[in-house]
Amino acid sequence: MARIAGVDLPEQKRVDIGLTYIYGIGRSNVVKVLKDSGVDGAKRIKELTDDEINKIQKVVDKFKVEGDLRQEVEQNIKRLEEIGSFRGSRHKKGLPSRGQRTRSNSRTKRGKRKTVGTVRKEVVAATGGAPTPKA
Repeated sequence: MARIAGVDLPEQKRVDIGLTYIYGIGRSNVVKVLKDSGVDGAKRIKELTDDEINKIQKVVDKFKVEGDLRQEVEQNIKRLEEIGSFRGSRHKKGLPSRGQRTRSNSRTKRGKRKTVGTVRKEVVAATGGAPTPKA
């Protein structure tokens, strides 16, 4: 099993797809890594030799990946929250921070729908009339 930057890469995948399992290495960075290391991206990871894995490892070490990148992103968000910027306040509230609308979308950020402000007929009938108004 190939292990690059502390990540076990899936053996059945092609090299160009398998490298994207490393946090911070996307499809565009994979092209650069493969070009600089001189490894064929169409090969399967299980077919790589130790020499080719070492070449890829050396090139990936030039990029900020995994723990270092996660730490930097976390620090950037924390800085935005501390200085009280609008983006920081959106991160604190768990809402989209780049101007997307939230009335009808952003379900993944806001979570499962919660109905607010309605009373079912059965509840009104059970309580014997109109619900009590809030003071």
